[in-house]
Amino acid sequence: MTTPPRDPSSPSGLAVARVPAPSDTRPPRSEFIERSHQRSAALGLRRSENIELDPLIRCDLNVALDRNRRLCVHAAPVMQLLREQIVNTESMIVLTDAQGTILHSVGDDDFLARANKVALLPGENWAEHAKGTNAIGTALFEEAPTLVHAHEHFMHANSFLTCSAAPIFDPRGNMLGVLDVSGDQRSYHQHTMGLVRMSARMIENHWLSDDYNNRLRLHFHGRAEFIGTLLEGILVVGPDGRILGANRAALDQLGMSGAALRAHSLASLFGTTPSAVYDHFRMPMSPPMMLRALCGQQFHVSARFDWPSRPASLFQGRDLDDVETAPATPTGDVPAPRREPAPALSAGGMPPRFSGLQFLRTGDAQIEVLVQKIRRVLDRDIPLLILGETGTGKELLARAVHHDSARGKQPFVAVNCASIPESLIEAELFGYEDGAFTGARRKGAPGRIVQANGGTLFLDEIGDMPLALQARLLRVLQERCVTPLGSVRSVPVDIAVIAATHRSLREMIDAHSFREDLYYRLNGLALRLPALRDRSDLEAVTRRILQGERPGDTPELSPQVLDLFRRYAWPGNIRQLANVLRTAAVMSAGEREITAEHLSDDFLEEARRVSIGPRPAASVGAGLPAAAEPWPTAGSSMPAAATNTPEAPLSPATLEEAEIEMIRAAVDAANGNISAASKRLGISRNTIYRKLRWNVQERAS
Repeated sequence: MTTPPRDPSSPSGLAVARVPAPSDTRPPRSEFIERSHQRSAALGLRRSENIELDPLIRCDLNVALDRNRRLCVHAAPVMQLLREQIVNTESMIVLTDAQGTILHSVGDDDFLARANKVALLPGENWAEHAKGTNAIGTALFEEAPTLVHAHEHFMHANSFLTCSAAPIFDPRGNMLGVLDVSGDQRSYHQHTMGLVRMSARMIENHWLSDDYNNRLRLHFHGRAEFIGTLLEGILVVGPDGRILGANRAALDQLGMSGAALRAHSLASLFGTTPSAVYDHFRMPMSPPMMLRALCGQQFHVSARFDWPSRPASLFQGRDLDDVETAPATPTGDVPAPRREPAPALSAGGMPPRFSGLQFLRTGDAQIEVLVQKIRRVLDRDIPLLILGETGTGKELLARAVHHDSARGKQPFVAVNCASIPESLIEAELFGYEDGAFTGARRKGAPGRIVQANGGTLFLDEIGDMPLALQARLLRVLQERCVTPLGSVRSVPVDIAVIAATHRSLREMIDAHSFREDLYYRLNGLALRLPALRDRSDLEAVTRRILQGERPGDTPELSPQVLDLFRRYAWPGNIRQLANVLRTAAVMSAGEREITAEHLSDDFLEEARRVSIGPRPAASVGAGLPAAAEPWPTAGSSMPAAATNTPEAPLSPATLEEAEIEMIRAAVDAANGNISAASKRLGISRNTIYRKLRWNVQERAS
């Protein structure tokens, strides 16, 4: 790499190329670096000073990790995705708190060893007062994205580095920390800063959604195709129409500061009200609204609203400036469920203390999409049909939906249509009067449908219901009345219905073994649960199950067992995994690690005989990482090309290109498999096609 010429008039002795910053309010980068060098010299630091290791002692680092656990939780999956883009490029990713203390770092092993020699490791402080001009410390001081390359570092010992850092803010503008990518200065790539800025915004957006998940959120952009991307603005609106928070993209598009924006209401900003927004988006798949802001610009606006289910187990207590707890809903005020720690799975697949849809979020993109779909139709009187193989957790999902609904404190009644003898299922479902048939109980029985009155009726394996009973069930669902066997009296019922099956009901309809009219009555929204072999959160699910079996002494899986689990097809899905782990937890009692000798022989024989090849490492989802748990490792590699000339932080146009490049890298890493790339990125296949097609059109024009 060619070293820029030296400038004796600069405190650093370096002539920094004067590349314009992305905003007119930012000085040229040379002045930016120069100013930092002057501060470093004023602090009494010396450029030739030897860097000594002075990390926090372990207990102090644990305190810092615990204090910033929520930041770590939101940053973990983003760092995992970012690492996949820079792996094998002599680089590392660093997360610090708002004081500049490194909380976590991950990267190529060889480069980590080099970085440790200059104290770029957890527990060390990289604020300017400690290390002089550097991307982390200068980004903290300037509260702006910062690139520091090679000899631009104040201390000569750090001159082998090229570092791109972006600050992370909460929705109120408070500094949370810094995300940084540091690498060998010879491997500099012009898109690194764009990736870092984009990743920091992802963390900020996750934080905003978590802060205000029980509030109306407006997602907007001047171009409709940018809604759902990192370029979209997000506004949080209170029940009275007051603006509660916003992301940085919203501030940029509206040209306002956070304080100025929070002084507005939805009416004063866009000339509309929350009720008008709710009315427009009452039905699923409603088109975006067109709203005109104070600045005169017109925006495409989409709305989202989630019932409150924050991962409270990750950070006990509340932030001092946390949001109100009473949610505003389109259909009236419904008390928010009490926030509880996310429980662990038992071997039977059920948690000892259930906590709704949030409990199911363990980092898999398919599950995340499924949860978001459910939240859009929750309490809208839309029946759900859950599809999936046996053992995928269909009843667990049904219970989660019931828990988070307005019926959550009413009965949840599950009926397995395949396990009840055909001769008894009618009486079980509809109930019977005294003497209705031989062997009936005295005084009769109300039946499962009546027992579910006010709550939720879950019809598991609905495909196994006898054809004759399907007509009676259809009549009950249409008329909302049940007539017990042997009775002429109808009992009114108010129930939400969730059905599930592993069968193909379409094929059964063609074979005349399932009623088509009942199918359409049950299929308000069909949800397909992925098989365990198709999910990316195997490690997260495993950890949940083991926490349920040994809560005070949770063991880890040995690398050999983890590799075996990743390669196995899991035909019995989560139910099979839970049974295997239950045995292993008992066999490994008193030990910290589960090895192959703790697994049953028949499972080992089958697992070693039937393999599906390596599985991707699980992505860390909301609700799982903790300070004492291992951070995620990269699942695949996509090395970035190297160039030799550093540039200023990228403009918004280049940020768009960086997003396209990240999508292309994921597609290349998946060998062109769009489905695999969509799972890796957590976006839909249509979004990938649209983005790549849009990029081709832009280049052609």
